[in-house]
Amino acid sequence: MQAEIITIGDEILIGQIIDTNSAYIAKALNRIGVSVFQITSVQDDKEHILQTLKAAENHADIIIITGGLGPTKDDITKHTIAEYFNDTLQEDTRVLEHVEGIFARYSSNPISQLNRNQALVPSKAKVLHNEYGTAPGMWIENNGKVFVSLPGVPFEMKALIDDTVIPELRQKFKCPFIVHKTYVTYGLGESALAERLEVWEEALPGPIKLAYLPNLGKVRLRLSAKGMDKEAILKEMDRQEQLLMPQIQDIFVGVEGEENSLEEQIGKLLAKDGKTLATAESCTGGKIAEQFTAHAGASQFFKGSVVSYATQAKIEVLKIPQALIETHGVVSASVAEAMANQALQLFKTDYAIATTGNAGPTAGDDKEELGTVFIAIASKKGVYSEKFNLGNHRIKVINKAVNKALELLQKEIFKNR
Repeated sequence: MQAEIITIGDEILIGQIIDTNSAYIAKALNRIGVSVFQITSVQDDKEHILQTLKAAENHADIIIITGGLGPTKDDITKHTIAEYFNDTLQEDTRVLEHVEGIFARYSSNPISQLNRNQALVPSKAKVLHNEYGTAPGMWIENNGKVFVSLPGVPFEMKALIDDTVIPELRQKFKCPFIVHKTYVTYGLGESALAERLEVWEEALPGPIKLAYLPNLGKVRLRLSAKGMDKEAILKEMDRQEQLLMPQIQDIFVGVEGEENSLEEQIGKLLAKDGKTLATAESCTGGKIAEQFTAHAGASQFFKGSVVSYATQAKIEVLKIPQALIETHGVVSASVAEAMANQALQLFKTDYAIATTGNAGPTAGDDKEELGTVFIAIASKKGVYSEKFNLGNHRIKVINKAVNKALELLQKEIFKNR
């Protein structure tokens, strides 16, 4: 069973918005055993949409379209779909009542004819109620294929996918069972990890596939299986996991979909041990603190951060001796360690992270090579630092430094337990 996702809108093609709808729809389809054959983005152009629908019908069983269902003249999806199926638009009474109700409850502006036209739908379509907006979803079957048109507003699309489209597809099609399980590893590169797993990977049975998904210091290992016998697939996936885990135990962070990010794992460890953390960040600009505070419950263990980006801030806020900076340089092990110690004392925590480095593109207040970063970890047992050269791309240097800092902190916590 194959599907194609078609997103409609010039705003996607000019980079004004990011197409998150396709990712959401693809995941939802995959969960019920539908493979996405292709994702296509097209402009608000009738001929382009018609050509894309024809091509999709030739190779997909399910075609899901998002976008172009607004009330303005540039939203042409509904009219184009009607033309594709040699159909006409007709007013749906229930949709009109819904649109009028939305304006009565939530808008101080009078309803216009453009808004009322949202109730016009192809006569061959089954209307899918859009609880959160004025543009209804539409379901059309033709030559054994299913076409579904959904509004492009993400929260409207998601509700229709979850509450209506996926349940309807489950009823209509007998789909294979698909399962993915993703193991998150940290601290070993893709090629080194592939060498470690070579024998196990080569012995994987046909229905099970392995994919490596690397990203700045971590590698996600995705195991995927597909087949009609759900119990047999799950049993084999469990068996392969038992063979895999001993080979990655030293670098294993968690299973994606659970508490899998490294900062979540660290937060869980700190909260369980009743320990606390602070940061003093220069080149990472507060991104380490952001990693922790993005998750609910961080206040249990995370006490605060000083973003001492300028040299003067290190001197005035963190009280780093100016003589230390002049002797060793602002990007140095000595300054990183002093920053970590000061954060530890300032926030009265059990652990502190500090970063100082040259992310580029210029050297700033120091002459260390671009990409050089010192990361220090302080605890009540002492302080240490490590030096890294993380390349010459600014954003990459910053993100790698964040990941390395988390990796070093986790090791320190385990060492002190």
